[in-house]
Amino acid sequence: MTGDRPAGGAPSVDWSTVLDHLEGEVIAAEQTMADGRAEEIAAWGRRTDDWVPPSSLGPVPDDLRERAMRLLQHQLAVAEALIERITQSQRQRDVAARMSYGPSRPVASFIDRAL
Repeated sequence: MTGDRPAGGAPSVDWSTVLDHLEGEVIAAEQTMADGRAEEIAAWGRRTDDWVPPSSLGPVPDDLRERAMRLLQHQLAVAEALIERITQSQRQRDVAARMSYGPSRPVASFIDRAL
């Protein structure tokens, strides 16, 4: 999340850029679910890094607070949907694992013999 670098070499990051990046990630997660790409959906669920805001930014400016709150609600909704999809996928895998793909059981045969 580093923006353009000014002449001094320090990254130029502001809250608007940070929110843009976070929105992009939420949209990417939604697109992954919409496309039904199971492995990518599972990868979203395996993410373990918590997001930590850049320490140099300070609090969210007043003019961006509403946007940040909407983004948080959107993130929570997408996270809930991801959890649901991952849970469904695990259930489907469990059912598939219990299914037998071996040879079928013998079927009773009746032979009519005239006496």
